[in-house]
Amino acid sequence: MSIFTDLALQYIDGEWRPGSGSWDIIDFNPYDGEKLAAITVATADEVDQAYRAAERAQKDWAKTNAYARRAVIERALRVIEEREQEIADAIIAELGGTPLKAGFELHLAKEFLREAIQAALRPEGKIIPSPVDGKENRVYRVPVGVVGVISPFNFPFLLSLKSVAPALALGNAVVLKPHQNTPICGGSLVAKVLEGAGLPPGLLNVVITDIAEIGDALIEHPVPKVISFTGSDKVGRHVATVCAAHFKHVVLELGGNSALVVLDDADLDYAVDAAVFSRFVHQGQVCMAANRILVDRSVEAEFTERFVAKVKTLKTGDPREVGTVIGPVINSSQAESLTSVVDQAIAEGATALLHGSTVGTLVEPSVLTGLPGDSAILRQEIFGPVALIIPFDGEDEAVRIANDTPYGLSGSVHTGDIERGVNFARQIDTGMFHVNDSTVHDEPVVPFGGEGNSGLGRLNGDSTLEAFTTQKWISVQHGRSQFPF
Repeated sequence: MSIFTDLALQYIDGEWRPGSGSWDIIDFNPYDGEKLAAITVATADEVDQAYRAAERAQKDWAKTNAYARRAVIERALRVIEEREQEIADAIIAELGGTPLKAGFELHLAKEFLREAIQAALRPEGKIIPSPVDGKENRVYRVPVGVVGVISPFNFPFLLSLKSVAPALALGNAVVLKPHQNTPICGGSLVAKVLEGAGLPPGLLNVVITDIAEIGDALIEHPVPKVISFTGSDKVGRHVATVCAAHFKHVVLELGGNSALVVLDDADLDYAVDAAVFSRFVHQGQVCMAANRILVDRSVEAEFTERFVAKVKTLKTGDPREVGTVIGPVINSSQAESLTSVVDQAIAEGATALLHGSTVGTLVEPSVLTGLPGDSAILRQEIFGPVALIIPFDGEDEAVRIANDTPYGLSGSVHTGDIERGVNFARQIDTGMFHVNDSTVHDEPVVPFGGEGNSGLGRLNGDSTLEAFTTQKWISVQHGRSQFPF
């Protein structure tokens, strides 16, 4: 594909150029192992060049009329619309996503760009009264300066744009490092879209590299004031530690262990549909996916029978084929890890209602029940097509089980009584929770983020404004102040 050949480069200060590292990141199609691109890694020196270019360009960009910044994001949206099928094909090839998944990601990417268009005009200043006669307190909302963005492999195009677009719209410059498994869709493709939209050079820089080459250079560099990271809680903890030592703000969108809860008065057919989608969308490689499916014991047998029957209909295979629901996981290491996790759970006493096989990167669905309360799989993020069914007796026990995790990202509850569902949701320690729906949701103007090991801070809408701008107080003394000496 030409998109992979043409974009297998670094993008620094408006120039497409190879990295100067001594090794290459090889970009593979996770389904068939086809080599899509070879990209020579950027070095720590090139990370520095990217940040310095961003620092230089940002000063004039911050002074640019907000309507002019908005126009760039508007043109980026049009570029995506014009190249939508090409971008969808790239997502399918690089991620192993199905056409349905690619369409879902592109739909959300366009929605977030529409929100970024509005963000350009959102900053507002204030005049605050002073107890000092003749003093005027002005509070300005200004860009933070330069933002470092580190994006994940599961929704790389969307989750890169989700930080990059509003940060730019608000007057910042950005250095973006995509995940090494999705360097094109998460990195250079984003740069190509914004270059085509007329973004001035230096405002967005993309460095394709790995910590094996650059260490912590991307997050400890003195230029960026904010680091926006989406990925695992293990890496997120390290990012937060390094940033704290360098007095940087962080936005961390990390993992999850979400519970989908089925109460005794739920519509079981609907709950089954929601649970299957929540667990198996994009092979379960979604931070909001329903790791745990909690079912009231009074309806457990009926729900489980219907759930397993539906899961058996999910086709695993080539993501390009019509009807495929479960494509490959991102790499063979992840496939092996999932196999090991399931085998360990069974060894600990779990019962496999379905025990899917693993062939290469294709991992068929597994459904486990009868898990011991101390089973490790109950408290970790699975990130693959493995469902856990856990019975409970009454709402109090459901609340206790749902909260028995270090994570706190998303979740959902199914019930015939909406206010019962809302009351239940308020007791769960998560940043987001949904009544009578799936666990997987993201909307451009609603605060997105988690508690505990699921992250720090929020994005979307006003939360993004808070993340990528800061406040500056300028006082004006009309007349003369009186000093005590």
